Amino acid sequence: MLKQQIMIVVVFGIVLFISLVEANATVHKEKPVHTRALNIQDEYTKWIRWMGTLNHSLYKPAKNKVFPSSYLVVDTTDGVGDFTSVQEAIDSLPLFNVVRVVIKINAGVYKEKVNIPITKAFVTLEGAGADSTIIQWGDMAGTLGPDGKPLGTYNSATVAVNSPYFIAKNITFKNTAPIPPPGAVGRQAVALRITGDTAAFFGCSFLGAQDTLYDHIGRHYFKDCYIEGSVDFIFGNGLSMYEGCVVHGISDTYGAVTAQKRESSGDDTGFAFVRCKVTGSGALYLGRAWGTFSRVVFAYTYMDKIIMPVGWHNMGDPHKESTVFYGQYKCSGAGASFSGRVSWSRELTDEEVKPFLALSFIDGHDWISL
Repeated sequence: MLKQQIMIVVVFGIVLFISLVEANATVHKEKPVHTRALNIQDEYTKWIRWMGTLNHSLYKPAKNKVFPSSYLVVDTTDGVGDFTSVQEAIDSLPLFNVVRVVIKINAGVYKEKVNIPITKAFVTLEGAGADSTIIQWGDMAGTLGPDGKPLGTYNSATVAVNSPYFIAKNITFKNTAPIPPPGAVGRQAVALRITGDTAAFFGCSFLGAQDTLYDHIGRHYFKDCYIEGSVDFIFGNGLSMYEGCVVHGISDTYGAVTAQKRESSGDDTGFAFVRCKVTGSGALYLGRAWGTFSRVVFAYTYMDKIIMPVGWHNMGDPHKESTVFYGQYKCSGAGASFSGRVSWSRELTDEEVKPFLALSFIDGHDWISL
């Protein structure tokens, strides 16, 4: 009880501090540009020091269960496995699952929508290889649901994970909706939405066009994955690390890799891409500022010539230019030159990039088993 009270006081103190900082920024709007820049740099320096501490995260400590307690097998052929659909296997689990369950999904194309409820934690989906095990569906934001109303982006997902401690290995998550023309309405089509905290993906593929991977909420880790799309195809407000991933654009015209939605200076969220590759067609922004305090960093990443020289887009709101945090560090390739980048992005120093390079960025040492 005492520990809970202390935590409440600490959180209240953090919220109060953030409120005071934001209020102070509002009151002193008339400060000259160079003064505001100094203030922003000072706050960023403080944030770097905080991120470098062992207890930087506002999330609760994670207590993962790595070792499996049971196995289930899914196969498209009746009688070969325990189930013929992934959703049937999920439905068979206890309403409140508290042990690690590995669901092995044999090679095949599984044409279904899959939803993992928040109470069914500690689920592992393990495929026979991303080229062999494919879960696919074709809903879009404008698709009408059972109630006759559009599903919306959130519910368009082929696979929706709402529970914590989820793991996926060697699977393709696909939305089969076609590439929409620029500015099309209701054509967002999510391949996977991850809303649960502490989720890890190894050797998986995410295929779609607009809004492929909804990195919604929570701490997430993507290792050696392939992510394909056209516009904002990695988006959401997760605190996530992408390591060794291939990010591939398929736009016929223009698009954007990320649309990170950090809305407050107090949000401990952002995307870090480390030792990745950005390839594809069309012309891509590295990111668009969906959130006012959007935060994305690319480090040691190869960027093909498809990346626009400016790099980043304010999404039509110049005010976001003073609040977003967009940076890159020691990137390579024809699209990596920093000389043409917008003035409000950063070429990070050795010290500034440190928090984004280690698993501690997502508290990974607590819950990721490599």
